[in-house]
Amino acid sequence: MDRELLIFSTLCFFFAMVRTALSVQARNYQAAGLNFFAIALGFVFQTAFLSVRGHALGRCPLTNLFEVFIFLAWSVSLIYLVIGPAYRLSLMGAFTAPLVFILQTFALLAPIDRPPLMRHEPSPWLELHASISLVAYGAFALACIAGIMYLVQERQLKRRRINSMFYHFPPLTDLFSAITRLLWLGFVLLTVGLVTGFLTGEPLPYVKIAWSLGVWIFYAAILIARHLGTTAPRAIASLCVLAFSAALTVLWGITFLWQTKTL
Repeated sequence: MDRELLIFSTLCFFFAMVRTALSVQARNYQAAGLNFFAIALGFVFQTAFLSVRGHALGRCPLTNLFEVFIFLAWSVSLIYLVIGPAYRLSLMGAFTAPLVFILQTFALLAPIDRPPLMRHEPSPWLELHASISLVAYGAFALACIAGIMYLVQERQLKRRRINSMFYHFPPLTDLFSAITRLLWLGFVLLTVGLVTGFLTGEPLPYVKIAWSLGVWIFYAAILIARHLGTTAPRAIASLCVLAFSAALTVLWGITFLWQTKTL
């Protein structure tokens, strides 16, 4: 039943993605509430999936790469539903839906839903560490999406090729402000996640520590560059895209190595 819930969720994001693509192609894009509703419904199915899987496992559903990807997709949806309306970023859903759809489709199709390696009851600190860290990655994903929106809008302005979608973009200053807030949210959550990782009472693999600190340092450098004013907003937006791509690769590597017991 849990995979059926996930399939329903994926279809909701697919609907939002296709509807946006058709609207843009027809050059009559409208930031209607239907897309937001589809994403919200997809989020409900995601939450139901995680609840069913968690009750079946008797722990937080983060025991393999499949569950990690779904939890990440859930985090992206959660932060979008909170941040999007609050900062008038309704158009962000047009960029969020494809990312969540790709994450969940990959998780459903790839042979990564394996039995959990951990047979004993995990430390509550370990579960807190893993869940908070993934929510931080969700914030970084939204910062990446906001960065893409910034780059797309700036490119349209420079080339003077404006379509109907452009008029639903928030001003560049508002987008840059949203990027900054999302970076800070993700950075604070990741810091908490790293700290709780040292409170698990279990030995931490050196490779995992090094990779996690590398992601933390990368985002710290972006925030420093942002607040020193030495880096142009366009470069900050580009760095958000690069940093999340790197972070996602690191997340894959950490989870894969842990799952195969090679750490």
